[in-house]
Amino acid sequence: MAGLTTKVQEVFDEPGCDKNQGKSEKERKKGCTKQLQPGAAAGGCAFDGAKIALQPITDVAHLVHGPIACEGNSWDNRGAKSSGSRLYRTGFTTDINETDVVYGGEKRLFKAIKEILDKYDPPAVFVYQTCVTALIGDDIDALCKAASEKFGKPIIPVNAPGFVGSKNLGNKLAGEALLDHVIGTEEPEYTTPYDINIIGEYNLAGELWQVKPLLDELGVRILSCISGDARYHEVASSHRAKAAMMVCSKAMINIARKMDERYDIPFFEGSFYGISDMSDSLRQIAQLLVQKGAGPDLLERTENLIAREEARAWEMMAPYRERLAGKRVLLITGGVKSWSVVAALQEVGIEIVGTSVKKSTKEDKERIKELMGEDAHMFDDMTPREMYAMLKDARADIMLSGGRSQFIALKAKMPWLDINQERHHAYAGYDGMVALVREIDKALYNPVWEQARKPAPWEAAWQS
Repeated sequence: MAGLTTKVQEVFDEPGCDKNQGKSEKERKKGCTKQLQPGAAAGGCAFDGAKIALQPITDVAHLVHGPIACEGNSWDNRGAKSSGSRLYRTGFTTDINETDVVYGGEKRLFKAIKEILDKYDPPAVFVYQTCVTALIGDDIDALCKAASEKFGKPIIPVNAPGFVGSKNLGNKLAGEALLDHVIGTEEPEYTTPYDINIIGEYNLAGELWQVKPLLDELGVRILSCISGDARYHEVASSHRAKAAMMVCSKAMINIARKMDERYDIPFFEGSFYGISDMSDSLRQIAQLLVQKGAGPDLLERTENLIAREEARAWEMMAPYRERLAGKRVLLITGGVKSWSVVAALQEVGIEIVGTSVKKSTKEDKERIKELMGEDAHMFDDMTPREMYAMLKDARADIMLSGGRSQFIALKAKMPWLDINQERHHAYAGYDGMVALVREIDKALYNPVWEQARKPAPWEAAWQS
């Protein structure tokens, strides 16, 4: 546990976080996120954060060392898509019981690793520590090292038991596991001056695939996406990239910063949501690559592609702009989406009546103020009662949120659209923006809302 405590403290003292650097030494030691109280893991524990950050690596076996409920609750809780291996969709757990708690679960873990390697032969096995196995003292770091030597395959310990903190801390501890045991351990078959990493992108609903064809057209190769639709070899050899784009800095800023320090890979934070943000991200990728030695013609080719794609996207959205102009949206999300989706919606004339910033950094909040003005309605923790009142009083026409909030909108008989990690529609890139506008239009103008708001036949009869 001493090593884990040191690692947690190191993550909390993240130099790449501007907000963290504005604190005093004493404040920094307290940590960069609010710690969970015992039993208060409604927002997700550290294990959950580590699992969702790494599970999109598709060809490795993800083995949860703990009770079966830990794997059951974390399996497939993000709609990350794969263009190849489906092994990441198989749930592996040691399913420890009371006897293991008394005598230790290390032998069971070793047998589980051997069984996975014999049956599936993955390029690596990721072993996740959980609360129970950490409390009984199972040393997964030592066991994974011994198993790697025994079987000749990388066995990666992910030491992020749930009790150490929040889901966001788990994201960062997962990044530390990659930095310590994976990144830099293999070499790519070849390199080009146009190789990039995309960090903090999980290919939800296949969003990465809406961006990749544009990069392919420019000759830009995604050497590794950490971790959407990733392969183990790609992540292991990602240290040879020339530049990187950080999509979600709150989750994986430590990876981007340390790869810059260790391997001289410059990075920027950008967004694939919205037309202008998508174009800006393409420009910044091109500029970083040119600075690192790519041909200067990349800048011109990028501008030509942007002009073509923007014109095509605006043409496709033209029928919706008049129908959506002036519509009011309540946005309940967090992190990078708190500002990137705001920018995307404003482009088609939609008014944002409020956005949540519970999971947003100081930089995210500043960007919201730039987009919405100093009077921006930002909510740190909007209660269900407040959401319901805003929708019921028609101060918003639609709510965009995660699945847990949908029933508030349905109770208020107002349209709702899933914008969070469980969504089934891809909203990244130019095509994604068109899809987002189309889905909002479909939700707003669905005739079911007119029917739902009418009094029931027995209510009409009673009123008369």
